[in-house]
Amino acid sequence: MKIGAYDLCNNLIAAPMAGVTDLPFRRLCLRLGADLAVSEMLSSQPGLNATRKSRLRRCHPQGRVPAWVQIAGSDPVSMAEAARFNVDQGARIIDINMGCPAKKVCRRDAGSALLGDERRVAAILDAVVTAVPVPVTLKIRTGVSLQQRNAVRIATIAEDCGIAALTIHGRSRECAFRGDAEYQTIAEVRQAIRIPLIANGDITSPRKAARVLAMTGADALMIGRAAQGNPWIFREIGEYLRCGRVPAPAPALEIRETLLGHLQDLYAFYGEAQGLRVARKHLSWYCKRRPGGQAFWQRINRVESASAQWRLAGEFFAAGHPSLDMAA
Repeated sequence: MKIGAYDLCNNLIAAPMAGVTDLPFRRLCLRLGADLAVSEMLSSQPGLNATRKSRLRRCHPQGRVPAWVQIAGSDPVSMAEAARFNVDQGARIIDINMGCPAKKVCRRDAGSALLGDERRVAAILDAVVTAVPVPVTLKIRTGVSLQQRNAVRIATIAEDCGIAALTIHGRSRECAFRGDAEYQTIAEVRQAIRIPLIANGDITSPRKAARVLAMTGADALMIGRAAQGNPWIFREIGEYLRCGRVPAPAPALEIRETLLGHLQDLYAFYGEAQGLRVARKHLSWYCKRRPGGQAFWQRINRVESASAQWRLAGEFFAAGHPSLDMAA
């Protein structure tokens, strides 16, 4: 699959997740098998461009992987300006967020709230595509609610406006992250458009990934929450799709070294005080399925120095703890 001039090898993408897909996490996902990784959502409000949070979100992996930046907003003019600004800052693909169900985003008529206003959708897509010389992609949900699934109409609007690729999360705005993702709507969209289609939602294992591709006819997969604490999922899915073989889970020593490297990257990126706080949620995900993980996380969550956090994590994840079989 290609997005503009960019070829994907595994057709696996790390999803944009606010508060999660910062530069250290994206680098980790790319190293472990993701072809591309989308940045955390950036607001189209120009007054936020100079904030530390926005500056950090505009830090991108270096090298061959293009910076793919997601922007959110409800006004075509400000969205076009945000796209131009981010391209000037190094973005090589712009993604438009029309999928976020968070109340604070939807209250501003942004994110998945836009799916209820197809005329505004068209205006925003046309404005952004016209504004920048790089590929523009779109992420949506199946519709506003289960009774108002309009993903097929949104998809055809997107194709007509020149969107380079479309990602669909298999839930409505109303569903948020409750219940199971459904893939029939994604399959219906596949029949309606010719641009690359990316399936998202509940892709939790290699076998599930293969089933979703078969059910939807999608060209690629975007993985979000299943990669939290388990960035090896990209490598495992990639191997399974290539060879049809469920790979062995990451060995304990690799888990430990990867986690400790991730913590060091967080401390370096944010500074020790903030990096310590950001690391806590990642530690909770890494610990989730390990014996004694919950008790250990409650202990390490109270630690107030990065050095102590790193040391205790290293001790808990020392070789000898069983690795996690995430490939079922």
